[in-house]
Amino acid sequence: MCGIAGIFHLETAKPVEPARLRKMTDSLSHRGPDGSGIWTAPGVGLGHRRLSIIDLEGGAQPMLTADEAQVISYNGEIYNFQDVRVELESLGHQFATSSDTEVILYAWRQWGVDCLKRLNGMFAFAIFDQRTKQLFLARDRLGVKPLFYAPVSDGSILFGSELKALLANPLLRREPELRAVDDYLAFGYVPDHISLLKGVKKLPAGHYLLLEQGKPEPAPIQYWDMDFSQRNKASASALEDELVALMKDAVSARMIADVPLGAFLSGGVDSSAVVALMSEKSRQPVKTCSIGFDQASLDETSYAKQIAERFKTDHRARTVAADDFGLIDRLADHFDEPFADGSALPTYRVAELARENVTVALSGDGADEALAGYRRHVFHHAEERVRGLIPESFRGPALGWLGKVYPKADWAPRPLRAKSTLLSLARSGPEGYAEAVGVTTPAGRHAIYSDAMAKQLDGYRGEARMIDLMERAPARNGLDQAQYADMKMWLPGDILTKVDRTSMAVGLEAREPLLDYKLMEFAAKLPTNLRVRRGTGKYLMKKAMERYLPHDILYRPKMGFVTPIAQWLRGPLADEARAISGAGALARMGWFDQQALSKVADDHIAGKADNSRLLWQLLMLDKSLQRLFSL
Repeated sequence: MCGIAGIFHLETAKPVEPARLRKMTDSLSHRGPDGSGIWTAPGVGLGHRRLSIIDLEGGAQPMLTADEAQVISYNGEIYNFQDVRVELESLGHQFATSSDTEVILYAWRQWGVDCLKRLNGMFAFAIFDQRTKQLFLARDRLGVKPLFYAPVSDGSILFGSELKALLANPLLRREPELRAVDDYLAFGYVPDHISLLKGVKKLPAGHYLLLEQGKPEPAPIQYWDMDFSQRNKASASALEDELVALMKDAVSARMIADVPLGAFLSGGVDSSAVVALMSEKSRQPVKTCSIGFDQASLDETSYAKQIAERFKTDHRARTVAADDFGLIDRLADHFDEPFADGSALPTYRVAELARENVTVALSGDGADEALAGYRRHVFHHAEERVRGLIPESFRGPALGWLGKVYPKADWAPRPLRAKSTLLSLARSGPEGYAEAVGVTTPAGRHAIYSDAMAKQLDGYRGEARMIDLMERAPARNGLDQAQYADMKMWLPGDILTKVDRTSMAVGLEAREPLLDYKLMEFAAKLPTNLRVRRGTGKYLMKKAMERYLPHDILYRPKMGFVTPIAQWLRGPLADEARAISGAGALARMGWFDQQALSKVADDHIAGKADNSRLLWQLLMLDKSLQRLFSL
């Protein structure tokens, strides 16, 4: 796992200043504490920071082919690199190292852009081909590894693993993109199709970009996509066996490393499944770690301990205080763009704990997206069945009216909290799901925008991207659409961004076996009733793992990393909540109505309303703006 950065001149082969490139690369030192390197030629420069995982002595980068015709800077791991190497050797290629980096270089040399179809891994890389004067930028299928890029005034393209690499170059223009503010408030993160800095782009997951000197910047090209339009017709028992086999292969492939390796263990289904399969493969006790909280309602360590004892792992647990909000500024530094998923704090802590003993840690991320494990998937599936029974001509007006007059009752038992369900059913499936997965509704956002901000947005709505993804999805039903949109937007924008930034902040490589693309393609073809059945999501995986895991682990309510943000904002962070409306960067930008922000903060602090999610978004946005625009 590493950090990459570079400069490529599109129009003319101007010289690249090594000091400027090194500054970009050094901004990523946390991603690669074990070494650094830069390489320049007329019109191009590649930089690299290395976290040594494979071939510790021979894998330094940027790396050149023997004849120096191609050079690469690469972040990630190719899990099937040994198989690809054997194929390349049979075609006459010779290797000087044992690294997966060199395999990518010669795969490009042999197959060009089609090399991506042969690589199974997580990656973002840049290859410059001196014969064709082309720069090849590529990102893995699911978007595990990030890649930012932007054109600047001297005709060059800057790129890097994080936004801070581009920010280290003085030519990058720092102008806010207001549409990204609406996207962020809608979802709690800035999705991959947009950036908070105007002109900055993120290479989409499953895409590549082929730049050539003397030609204009092209659009990214998609080389892989999920397809939910097909169905596997095998028996349920056969599909169980196939799923377990795919999971075993994925875990086994991700256990290859020349450094200490372990796993995150929360005690949930996904991390427990990964640890179970690791234990079956390993001759030594698997090193596991978990984070607990000193507040019982937030703590899952007893479940993690149960799994650790079951599989005799070398387990370490640490308890952190429920008021562990001291990380906020550090996380704002690492994320660059605003990021309001509160689980980033405990994720950082568990990565920090893991790094004390290992350099690589396997996680359980990805199964919820692949196999419909979120509660919102179960709810949406049920709502879609209701939509199919009630004509739209009646459903929209009648349920919409009922939803408006039904009282909001967050305090009531869940069956009585029907307001959001009624409003959702009144809309189309994509419209209802886009708001269900969101944080702040369009009406809620416009209630706090200034008149000038609303005018500049000109009707732009962050939910539109997710709605469009669902409507265009290769899918058979609403559940397919929801999962497809989550994989294209939520997964790379929230989940994988969180894991990448928090693990890289401490120099740890996180690997996600349940995001293996073969497993994902298999899951997309599962019949709907093997994903969601009788109110249970991830049905087939839970049935398949009954041979490994106890019932109370498999079927207990999903919890996840929870942080007591509402209490923080009424207590130790109350002053920061109040300052948002008048003294912070937000106030100076002029995007928000200060009186409306004051009311949001005051009502929450007084206990009149729970505005914690919105206040947390605004607080993280404020801290991001301070850093991006020196406010």
